[in-house]
Amino acid sequence: MAGIVLGTPALGSPALGADEPAADAQLNAVTVRSRHRIEKLQDVPLSISVIQGSELDRLGAVGIDDLTRRAANVSWNLGNQRTSSIAIRGIGKIGQTEAQDPSVGIIVDGVSYAYNALTSSFDFVDIDTIEVTRGPQGTLLGKNASVGNLIFTTKRPSFTPTADFTLSFRERDGLFATGAIGGPIVDGLLAWRGTFSVNKGAGDIKNAYNRDISYTNTDRASGRVQFLLTPSPDFKARFAFDLQPRAGETTNGRSLPRADAPTTWSNGQAITTLSNEQRLLRRWFSSNTGYSVDDYRNYLSSDAVRGLVTGSAGATADLQWQLGQHTLTSITAYKTYHFDAVNDEGSPFDVYRNAGGFWNDYRQATQEFRLSSPAGGLVDYQGGLYFIGVDNQVDYRRWWGNDAGAWFATNAQYGRLDADGAGRDLLRNSLANLKASYNSPTGVQDIRNKSAAIFGQANWHFSDAFTLTTGARLTREDRRNTGRSEITSNGSAPELNPSIVNGVLLGGFDSYLNTGAARWVRNGIVVAADTPGAVLVAAGTSAAPTVALTTDTRDAALVASAQAAADTAAKKYFNTASWSALTDAQKRQLADAQAIRKTNLGVLFASTEAERFKKTQPALVLSPSWKLNPNVTTYASYQHGEKAGIAQFVNGVSALVKPEKTDSLELGIKSSLLNRTLILNADVFYTRIRDYQQSVRTVDAYTTALSSETIYTTATGNVPEVEVKGLEVDGVYAGIRNLQLRFSGAYNLAEYKRFPNAAQPVENGYPSAAPYRDLSGRPLAGAPKWSFNVGADWRVPVGGDKEIFTSANAAYSSRYYSDVLLSEYSVVKASTLVDASIGFGTRNKSFQASLIVKNLFDDNTPRAITSTTVTPAVPRSIGVQFTAKL
Repeated sequence: MAGIVLGTPALGSPALGADEPAADAQLNAVTVRSRHRIEKLQDVPLSISVIQGSELDRLGAVGIDDLTRRAANVSWNLGNQRTSSIAIRGIGKIGQTEAQDPSVGIIVDGVSYAYNALTSSFDFVDIDTIEVTRGPQGTLLGKNASVGNLIFTTKRPSFTPTADFTLSFRERDGLFATGAIGGPIVDGLLAWRGTFSVNKGAGDIKNAYNRDISYTNTDRASGRVQFLLTPSPDFKARFAFDLQPRAGETTNGRSLPRADAPTTWSNGQAITTLSNEQRLLRRWFSSNTGYSVDDYRNYLSSDAVRGLVTGSAGATADLQWQLGQHTLTSITAYKTYHFDAVNDEGSPFDVYRNAGGFWNDYRQATQEFRLSSPAGGLVDYQGGLYFIGVDNQVDYRRWWGNDAGAWFATNAQYGRLDADGAGRDLLRNSLANLKASYNSPTGVQDIRNKSAAIFGQANWHFSDAFTLTTGARLTREDRRNTGRSEITSNGSAPELNPSIVNGVLLGGFDSYLNTGAARWVRNGIVVAADTPGAVLVAAGTSAAPTVALTTDTRDAALVASAQAAADTAAKKYFNTASWSALTDAQKRQLADAQAIRKTNLGVLFASTEAERFKKTQPALVLSPSWKLNPNVTTYASYQHGEKAGIAQFVNGVSALVKPEKTDSLELGIKSSLLNRTLILNADVFYTRIRDYQQSVRTVDAYTTALSSETIYTTATGNVPEVEVKGLEVDGVYAGIRNLQLRFSGAYNLAEYKRFPNAAQPVENGYPSAAPYRDLSGRPLAGAPKWSFNVGADWRVPVGGDKEIFTSANAAYSSRYYSDVLLSEYSVVKASTLVDASIGFGTRNKSFQASLIVKNLFDDNTPRAITSTTVTPAVPRSIGVQFTAKL
């Protein structure tokens, strides 16, 4: 438990606790609403941490990264605005596909978010409490979540006028401002609360190509307006509207080449993979004397990088009817999210105009009905219905530039093409201005997910000391995905297209030189095109390495089209009348340019419907608790949860991912000690996950069909079994006058119990390496074995109604792998991050001024690391903050 909360408000009640000083003796009054009731934390048989909104305000913590450093066994996993994720107990590190549910659920004011990205580029301001519930959730809280929930409760409208303001200035042109105002519109009938924030600032690393672009800058503005309607004692309604206008933050590309990058594979052989530094030594790039390999090693300099544009909007209607002693609740919500990424390869050359960037338009609509009985008696219960519909339109785009051919050519291809003017034209045109919806994992996706659930939970009070909690949920999942990968612009050289890829006609041509052993079938006879002078139509389907050509008009037209494309290319680059007039060396140059183009295009496929996932999935909870005395409660808990399977493609072939099933056992104790000045909670837990969803090594059905051997690829799939076990401690101490200490920690052993089909790490990239390896018994990526955080708030009264105050938070993490492949080069060392503030102001908070320092001791532990790159830590930042309450 990270903080003191005197009471989390019900709909329409005043927001207590966030603005009122807590008496030392009131630690036992900490309350939560994790089960849709206001309950004492010590009475809930779950592992729960509570973060107080006022504590976040004191340290200027508004981003999800800051928030997760204040609870036990919770971590924020670095990515961009779309790929970052939250992990609980080490589960959730693995980057998701667009069609995959997050492992950790996010609930904001009763509304479940079914997409990780909805939290990544948003500032959480005007917060009352944040609750972290661990273990499978779903018998009460909106959408089911397989390993836990983060539950955000904002401050609600009330009939008491209020006005709160914050203004902060920080290093690197940082400005943060919030305002929260509200009160009655019609006294006793209608109240409102408006919350507005602006957060802007430059990043710590400048882009040398354009110094107005920095990594990672902040550019966020948001607004939320809530209305409370109370027409009668038996009915209340809250209507909320939020908006975050689109803006760009440069997140991707914040990494530098690793100085100690390996030069040999793990078997001792020299690494032969073409590196960026080797590319930059080619004449094409080294002739630019204004940029060198040393510049690449030491500076970020990208010509095409842009801020990743995000924006969101939403509306909620939260209605409550009092039906006798029961409460009927309806929550209707709609949420949208937009994401647009333009990335670069990390040089000032025109290699990529977009190195692969997602464009997303996400929409979700939810409806929840819930009936709650009064608390107490033999049994109290809740039950209801939940519906969610998701529509996610996705386009993964690539756009190549004039220097792309010289960048991606093999050494042999580059040597032949850079030898003369015609070859250099081909090198340039091979990829110049080409655009594609690229197959990584699929170019264009239309993802449609629907879930409908019935749920219920009951607390059986068999005595004052013994309560048994039971709960169940049935969720009907229906997941669909339509996808395609295609060229969206042929750019400067449509004549260099191949004739056909995976059944998709491209209007180009092929020769023996760029297909190896391509052949066709005419009238049942296999005709090999094994001479440099042959023009042909290449293998066109994933089912057979031949193209069946008869003597009909259609096939004749296809062959004629290929011949015409070959003749056009010959005329354009060598000024000859036809392909047949070219020399063998010229044909070889054309084939090289075509090979560069075809390799970069990858797998294309026409619009296809993936195999649909449709299944009814259960969630269960069984949890007895014993109150040993008024200050000590023990509990046991069994929880079962399931995450839906994934409808997806692997190289254009449908590859359904099985659902993930989680069983969790927990034993815990919750205590209030030392005359209720110390709250100390602890639990031990064991979690077993079957068919854990993450990146695995799997058979590539498309490429295997074109080959004489089995070919493997890496894609989202299922790990047979994952096991997580450990100990968590959570507490707060207020026995020293004017001082409050909070602490939490965890020992967490998360490992692959059975994982025989993992992809090889980069150091095992030598040609004779096995296509996969066994990681059974190895730890999960992003799952440190030890973690803890300690916080302190100290207030000293001075001069009547004035006080001096200071706050600090220290978060420690032991070493962990930042790479899902568990490369020996991806270990992030143990680190401790400390934030601190000191300030002066009035005790009633009418005015306060603070000095806030993030990363006080300037810890430089990288945020992520691979065999070739390092993502540096965010350095120390100093700012001043002013708050006022009118």
